[in-house]
Amino acid sequence: MIPGFENLMQDVLWCFSQVKGTIDTGVTEADIISTVEFNHTGELLATGDKGGRVVIFQREQESKNQPHRRGEYNVYSTFQSHEPEFDYLKSLEIEEKINKIRWLPQQNAAYFLLSTNDKTVKLWKVSERDKRPEGYNLKDEDGRLRDPSTITTLRVPVLRPMDLMVEATPRRVFANAHTYHINSISVNSDYETYMSADDLRINLWNFEITNQSFNIVDIKPANMEELTEVITAAEFHPHHCNTFVYSSSKGTIRLCDMRASALCDRHSKFFEEPEDPSNRSFFSEIISSISDVKFSHSGRYIMTRDYLTVKVWDLNMENRPIETYQVHDYLRSKLCSLYENDCIFDKFECVWNGSDSVIMTGSYNNFFRMFDRNTKRDVTLEASRENSKPRAILKPRKVCVGGKRRKDEISVDSLDFSKKILHTAWHPSENIIAVAATNNLYIFQDKVN
Repeated sequence: MIPGFENLMQDVLWCFSQVKGTIDTGVTEADIISTVEFNHTGELLATGDKGGRVVIFQREQESKNQPHRRGEYNVYSTFQSHEPEFDYLKSLEIEEKINKIRWLPQQNAAYFLLSTNDKTVKLWKVSERDKRPEGYNLKDEDGRLRDPSTITTLRVPVLRPMDLMVEATPRRVFANAHTYHINSISVNSDYETYMSADDLRINLWNFEITNQSFNIVDIKPANMEELTEVITAAEFHPHHCNTFVYSSSKGTIRLCDMRASALCDRHSKFFEEPEDPSNRSFFSEIISSISDVKFSHSGRYIMTRDYLTVKVWDLNMENRPIETYQVHDYLRSKLCSLYENDCIFDKFECVWNGSDSVIMTGSYNNFFRMFDRNTKRDVTLEASRENSKPRAILKPRKVCVGGKRRKDEISVDSLDFSKKILHTAWHPSENIIAVAATNNLYIFQDKVN
C-alpha cells in the first residue's frame, strides 16, 4: 500500500496546486484539451488538444528552501503532433484532434510517447540538447558550405555548451490501417507492440514496423445493415502481454487471449450485467454504452464507465460487477433534455489511483467524483478558477434534487452542461491529480504535501 493512500476520504484534503491555460474569454475550439496522461514516473504530464498540439509539463525539482512544497509542473515541450488532412478517396476531412496519448517506459535519457488522431498514430521522441558542435571543416559558422579550395587546414570539431533545448521528433508514423476513427491506443507490457482500436477493428502493431499491422479483432458484419454494436475502448493487461479487453456500445466487455487464436473474434471471457426490466427506457441502450475501460494496476480488476455509473469487475466473475458507483444519478430524470442537446453521447473517462483503492471520474458543471473502494465514501469536487488560490482546500460540492436547497448546495436545474470534465489523470504513486476543464488543466494535490 502506498503511504497516504489508505483512508483517502477520511484523511486526504485536496487542495489547489496549479491551473494551466488562458482565462475563458477567447477560447477557440482548437484549445480544448482532449487527453491527459502522466508518464510512468509521474515526472512528466502530457496533454493533447483539438488543435493537434501536445504540451508536456515537467515537475520541477523540490527546492531546498521549501522542502515541504512539492515541485510544480511547468511547460517542458510543446509541439504540433498532427495536422488537418483530407482523404480524397472518401472526400472526408480528417481532424487534427489528439484522441489519446500513451507514454512508453523510459529506457534512456530520451522520452517516447504515442499520440493518435482519428487515423494516424505517431511515435515521438522527446530529448534534451545542451551542447552544439562547432568548428566544421566544410561549413562556416553560419552553416554555409565553404569552397573546398580555400580549406588549407583540418579542424577537429568541438562540442560547446548552449542553452538547454528540448526537441520533439517523430520517429515512426503508423498510418493507413483504420477505416473508422481510432478511439484507443494501448502499449503492451512487452514494450515491443501496441494496439490501436477503432469502431469495428483492433490492430496490433510492432514499434519497429510502420507499413503493416496485424488485425486481431474484427466485428464488422458482412452486411453493414446488421451492425448492432461498435468497439468503444480497448486496453492491454498491465502484466500479461497476451491478454487485452475491449468494451462495446452495448455495455459489454470482452476479455481476449491472443494465444487462443490469431483473430480474437471469440473472446475468452464476456462481462455483462443483466438489465433490470423495471429500469428499461428509451435511453437504456444509449446510457449503457461504455465510454472507457481500464485495468487496475494489479491486473485483477477492470473498471468501466458508462453514462451514469462507474463499475468495477473482478476478472473471475463475468455475470455482474463487484462494485457499482453512481456518478450523477440525479441526471436520470434529465435524460430527455440531455438527449436533445447531445450531452448523452459524452464520453467520460475514469482512472485508478496508484494503489487501486480510489477511482476518479468526471461529471458536468466542472465537477469530478472520487470513490473510496474501502470505506465506500465518495466526494464531489469542482475545478474552477474561483477557488484557485495556492494551497486552497477544495470544498466538497453537493447537488440537490427538488425540495429545499441548502446554502452550499447547487440545484440540479442550474448545472452547466457545457462545462464537463471528460479527461482526468492520477499520478502513478502520489496524490496528485490532473483534471482537464475545457482549455484549462487543473492540478490538485493532497494537503499533507
